[in-house]
Amino acid sequence: MDDMDFDFQPLRVGLPAPQFRCEALVEEKFEHISLEDLKGKWVVLFFYPLDFTFVCPTEILEFNKHAGDFEKENAQLLGISVDSVYSHQAWGKELGKLNFPLLSDMTKEVSANYEVLIEDAGIALRGTFIIDPEGILRHITVNDLPVGRDVKETLRVLHALQSGELCPIGWKKGEDTLGKA
Repeated sequence: MDDMDFDFQPLRVGLPAPQFRCEALVEEKFEHISLEDLKGKWVVLFFYPLDFTFVCPTEILEFNKHAGDFEKENAQLLGISVDSVYSHQAWGKELGKLNFPLLSDMTKEVSANYEVLIEDAGIALRGTFIIDPEGILRHITVNDLPVGRDVKETLRVLHALQSGELCPIGWKKGEDTLGKA
């Protein structure tokens, strides 16, 4: 193995989340969104393989249904795939109005940095990342392609992280915790 000079830090809970700046479909417009722009907010970044697929719309629509719940918790919900913003726009016409941005990772750089890229296929696994207001990664869940994620569980984990307390298995907002972390 050659000695290489590179600044690689593995993705790990408790460390800074990889920075990104992506073109995004926000309602009907194209904008750029960066993690840096969202400092001070919680960020729920979820990767999905592709637009116009089978499992992905079930997830997108469920996240959309709960977008207001994330917003109430000062959390910015962001969907991201390797599709272009134009693909997102066309797909959005089928899905209906989305209440959160869809980011384009056509270079696959963000997917690679978040360690969800399947290089051979050129798509991302179903990764969900919760990032705190200081840009620290607090939660990682990655599902294989055929298995959709549970949006309510993502919201439950966000609540638990925001509580700053020790939360037992299955804990839900409003229930007793085990005390300060």
